[in-house]
Amino acid sequence: MSVSRDQILDWIKACAAVLAENREYLIALDAAIGDADHGANMDRGFKKVLEKMPEFADKDIGTVLKSVGMSLISTVGGAGGPLYGTFFLQLGMKSSGKMELNLSDWSEAVEAGVNGVIMRGKAELGDKTMVDALMSALESLKQSVEKGSSLNGALADFVEAARVGMLGTIPLVARKGRASYLGERSAGHQDPGATSSYLILKAAADSWSTN
Repeated sequence: MSVSRDQILDWIKACAAVLAENREYLIALDAAIGDADHGANMDRGFKKVLEKMPEFADKDIGTVLKSVGMSLISTVGGAGGPLYGTFFLQLGMKSSGKMELNLSDWSEAVEAGVNGVIMRGKAELGDKTMVDALMSALESLKQSVEKGSSLNGALADFVEAARVGMLGTIPLVARKGRASYLGERSAGHQDPGATSSYLILKAAADSWSTN
């Protein structure tokens, strides 16, 4: 089983929808430990992606994902723009010229995306950032590839791992970004970046899973 270019486009549309739906939730999470702008920024960024979609909708997967990344970099404020932009740019670089992705392709693309985020943001697992959700999901994907899992099974495990990574940020003390200024007071709050990462990855699974 593989994911087609049109399914990638479905995912991007689903990202825009879920981030719009969770705009206020992400703002509330960010208000507790950040600038209270994460939800608005992500919603605005993906609305711009939807506006530009007709320009790249007929291209290969790599071009689609790189175009998403460039749109996010140019429109999302704060740290989110460069980080999410880098994630999608790296997904696109790894998918260049392809019209479909199998599970191994998707795992390799996500690994490139996560590595790009780590290099750009200098965050590690346990720093209470989006990396906590992304790394958990990536490790799950790698295990699924090794086990020869079906795409459906891999996606279900992938999303659950991202959710666990997201929830795992709650007790952590932030070591990166605006939240790190709060020190110990940042503990007890779910990281907004890990949350938006989870929502984006869940949107992929929801878009690609077959009943």
